[in-house]
Amino acid sequence: MKKVFLLMLFIFPLMIGFSHAQRLVYQPKNPAFGGDTFNYQWMLSSAQAQDTFKDPAEVNRDPMDEFAENLNRQVLSRLAREIVDLQFGSEDFSEGSYNLGDYRVNVSDGGSGIVVTIVDSRTGGSTVVEVPTN
Repeated sequence: MKKVFLLMLFIFPLMIGFSHAQRLVYQPKNPAFGGDTFNYQWMLSSAQAQDTFKDPAEVNRDPMDEFAENLNRQVLSRLAREIVDLQFGSEDFSEGSYNLGDYRVNVSDGGSGIVVTIVDSRTGGSTVVEVPTN
């Protein structure tokens, strides 16, 4: 027993000299909490890849509603192009009232230029656009 004690007494100090320790320091990965900013894109793409939820507005869309919205956008875009053409050169646009899907568009000649009134029949909201003449 005495030999074991003496052996431990001499070996233990030698073992302490060979042992190594390291500091354990927490470093966050998320840039929102102090992590490296280069991790942002990787974390975002990982989160989007794991996202299994669908937007309810996109899941329950009716194709006919999408078609009507697309058609309304195209007609209003063409109307805007014709107003610009009228203002800057083309003279084949006429005043009047037009029904375009859910919209009623009134085009008239105002005192200072062309006045376009767009009324949404679903909501009752209206927009007035005045295009001044030179």
